Amino acid sequence: MTRTLIRCGWVITMDEALGDLAGAEILVEGDRIAAVGHRLGAGAETVIDASDMIVMPGLVNMHLHTFQAGLRAIGSQWLAPDYFRHFYGDIATRFGPEDNYLGTLFGALNQLDSGVTTLFDYCHNIRSLEQAERSVDALADAGLRAVFVHGDGLREPAAPGRLPERRLHPRERVAALVDSRFSGAGKAAHGGRVTLALGIAGPHWADWEASLANVRLARDLGLLASSHVTKARRDAVVPDGYDRLAAMGLLGPDHNLVHCNLLDEEEIGRLLDAGCSITSTNMNELHDYPHGSALTKVRARGGMPSIGIDVEPMVSGDMWREMQMALLFARNRGIRERAAAGLGPAMIRSREALAWATVGGAQALGMADTIGRLKPGFKADLIMLRSGDLNLFPVHDPVYAAVEQAHAGNVDTVMVDGILRKQAGRLLFPTDRRQALGEALAASAARLMAEAGYRPAPA
Repeated sequence: MTRTLIRCGWVITMDEALGDLAGAEILVEGDRIAAVGHRLGAGAETVIDASDMIVMPGLVNMHLHTFQAGLRAIGSQWLAPDYFRHFYGDIATRFGPEDNYLGTLFGALNQLDSGVTTLFDYCHNIRSLEQAERSVDALADAGLRAVFVHGDGLREPAAPGRLPERRLHPRERVAALVDSRFSGAGKAAHGGRVTLALGIAGPHWADWEASLANVRLARDLGLLASSHVTKARRDAVVPDGYDRLAAMGLLGPDHNLVHCNLLDEEEIGRLLDAGCSITSTNMNELHDYPHGSALTKVRARGGMPSIGIDVEPMVSGDMWREMQMALLFARNRGIRERAAAGLGPAMIRSREALAWATVGGAQALGMADTIGRLKPGFKADLIMLRSGDLNLFPVHDPVYAAVEQAHAGNVDTVMVDGILRKQAGRLLFPTDRRQALGEALAASAARLMAEAGYRPAPA
């Protein structure tokens, strides 16, 4: 078992017992953290000098449609109806297996490069087993920890406002995917770092019979389910659908709900009481909707928020920006609400926002005892930030620096499962392969837009 000793400048463990440490060391054995502390006195085959770096848990991106990476920024001036008309209802339907592979690979590499070690890849664009398999292959090739969220895609372009409500998830395809990529040789190819979940159409987007069947399919297969909750209750296909599922015992920690930004606090409370996790994508929700995100309502109800990116054609894929946006939104909303109630300000701590991007994601994934913290026995998923970079130097408090000031360009080193994936500021993905595949991605994006007859509007 390979041993790696990391000599750190600062360590943000996100563990209450260990706290933050200055001048400490981390010992990695194989894919796990063996020890964290001062002067460990441990021998190791590899020693990493991170004495001028902030070492911290890798970020957890809890929602990204990764296959869309080749179309970055084309919808910067879209609102939600434009996205459904141009992308989900048209361009996305033209993707083939290799288009999915290329977009997912480059989207995942960007996440890894920017300090994300775990990605919840919500791929709601699958029409064939091969398309699903090539998406999983891309995540495996990128080298990060990922949950591939299999979502059934539209078969053909849809007229505006005419998305189908009969959205049964294909059991046979999911079973075949389990056999080909998540067992035996298929699982060995990615070392178990890629796991499977279902991205299902729930009551906001599917009729009751389909919603019920989809939730039961995930339960039958023992898989985490995730569904989009992006409508006001009155506009949902089945307005009381989630309450009915909860009453039947079909919601729990194995169900993740994304957005929920149009729900009131009472309904969010009922979903949390049922055990669901709720993920906010703050940049996207502030871009698209007048109501902001559900994050403050989740906090108010005692839930642990998790955060993600959502749609790179519309917003940045940088999780540091997402974390900072989430914190600014929550602070501003809190100040306004307390002022309206005649109360003084109460500041949300920077460390809490870092928890949304680490511990919160780990909890939503059911991996809270494996990732999200740097402590003995946990997976060796960690990142290192250069403390000497001009935007961080001098570091007075590592949490303030990481949460309030850092960006993707500060990420020097990334380790996933004890394997270095980025070092000295460079991804360890073959340069010649990246260049060739990058040319293929650009050609894929150009073809998809041409087939859809789409040209981005002037900036």
